[in-house]
Amino acid sequence: MAHNGAQALIRTLVASGVDVCFANPGTSAMHFVAALDDVAEMRGVLTLFEGVASGAADGYARLAGRPAATLVHLGPGLGNAVANLHNARRARSPVVNVVGDHATTHRFDVFLASDIPAMARAVSGWVHTCDHPARVGADAAAAVAAALGPPGQVATLILPADVSWGGPAEPATASVAPKAGRVVEAERVEAAVEALRSGEPAALLVGGTVTADVTALRDGARICATTGARFLAETFPARLERGAGIPAPERLGYLGEFVVAQLAGIRHLVLVDTHRPVSFFAYPDRPSVLVPDGCEVHVLAVPGDDAPGALAALADALGAAPTPVPAPGASRPARPVGALTGETVAAALGALLPEGAVVIDEAATQGLWAPGATVGAPPHTWCSITGGAIGYGIPAALGAAIGAPGRPVVNLEADGSACYTIQGLWSQAREGLDVTTVILNNRSYAILNMELDRVGAGAGGPAARRMLDLSDPDLSFTRIAEGFGVPATVATDAEGFTTALERALAEPGPHLVEAVLAAG
Repeated sequence: MAHNGAQALIRTLVASGVDVCFANPGTSAMHFVAALDDVAEMRGVLTLFEGVASGAADGYARLAGRPAATLVHLGPGLGNAVANLHNARRARSPVVNVVGDHATTHRFDVFLASDIPAMARAVSGWVHTCDHPARVGADAAAAVAAALGPPGQVATLILPADVSWGGPAEPATASVAPKAGRVVEAERVEAAVEALRSGEPAALLVGGTVTADVTALRDGARICATTGARFLAETFPARLERGAGIPAPERLGYLGEFVVAQLAGIRHLVLVDTHRPVSFFAYPDRPSVLVPDGCEVHVLAVPGDDAPGALAALADALGAAPTPVPAPGASRPARPVGALTGETVAAALGALLPEGAVVIDEAATQGLWAPGATVGAPPHTWCSITGGAIGYGIPAALGAAIGAPGRPVVNLEADGSACYTIQGLWSQAREGLDVTTVILNNRSYAILNMELDRVGAGAGGPAARRMLDLSDPDLSFTRIAEGFGVPATVATDAEGFTTALERALAEPGPHLVEAVLAAG
């Protein structure tokens, strides 16, 4: 059977294990859209904004462990997707990012023409333009292989319209399998052993593939139990397995001064699939590098290495006992009463979080208490905003629900961040996904009020404060959600919020609970 380029592309993606495509298509992608009827194995998920498509592909990859495809239209569509592709890049999520381009015969200074490869390189580890239908299959398979890594990355395949409609094109038939991480050299293991046995204060800092692996977390915990080292995790893990019975490394703080306090006195810092701690921003008269003076940094594993295997080898080399390892016991906070605050929202979540839940955390300042309140909840997965580009939570929850079918998804979402990609609620409703979105509505870009002072700009007058205020008029997230087809409830006290959250978790399909937080 003869295929055009678009049909060959989709068939190759499916043969390579990529069977979900989050799309906001345009004219350049119409043959791809038409080809979806020819390849029933590909699930097309329509999004109303390209930033939802890219964020959903990130959330999907973190839970499924394999890529989804995105489909966006020309440079402006890619531009709309860039913020969440940035988050995916920082999370090392495998994403196959397909960008429709003008036909190769139509490369004039026309409307929507732009430098797509330059834009793509900012957020992609692999960028390629397919220039002939006969090469579509091979190029698509190469894109999947590049996305899988290791480490995972965004692989952008640019598909001109005439390559999409042209033929003949044949799909690549060989499936693409994930590759194992590189084996860590014995010398690095030996250096870590020496550091941890030095008798000087030490810490083990983990991230990446380690925090996503319960066995690796247990290896880290037994290493620290054997040596007395501190067990630490990066501030915003892409995926963190946690809950009762799972070792809980102490996450580094967001504020640089908190990290300085956490690491004070440490003389040996062993890095495992993460980077040395640095401040998120530069501040007047404050350090950017947060490693203490006199502390030696030892790299056990870098991204792309078999970090869980390296930890297991380190544990064996230290003679670490396999059991028991320190881990939180089963515990839940009491159902909260009184004022509705970030703390009481966290208590309600801890009281009700179902076993196997996926928490997508973009709660910003008001989510400070949520990790502590849920540490003894039944085992669950926690996903953070790795790249700091807000508008991640609602799309990532969409993708996570498709990537982990049967698992309830809870999205903790700050009010300001929600406004970036609120359109994702419509796709959640259309797909009938079990996502509970909790909007923590404090009517403010609260984190920026804090940063205004931290950067040395002063407290700010009325004009400055107005730029960080989300009232006048107040946002009604319940009305917005209902307009997108998601049932919604508003809560103004702890008891009402807990009841609304309990009901939302118990009912199938998407729900939104707007927590209007008390002033203060």
